[in-house]
Amino acid sequence: MARKKAALDFEQSLADLQTLVERLENGELSLEDSLAAFEQGIGLTRDCQAALAQAELKVQVLLERDGELAEEPFDADQPE
Repeated sequence: MARKKAALDFEQSLADLQTLVERLENGELSLEDSLAAFEQGIGLTRDCQAALAQAELKVQVLLERDGELAEEPFDADQPE
């Protein structure tokens, strides 16, 4: 359940970030609103980066064999 929640949080943060970027690119926000949106976007970016770093650590732990890290490229299309 925690994994699904983390994935949903990441997906929601990414969707919120995309919405903010679209609003900023639209150019209809006031300077104050643009600054607030930019600040919120920075927070969302940091949240997404932290989630990706955490996922990378989990993958490395899962790939660890006999005390050695066996790094392998991630291929989302590869069957399990």
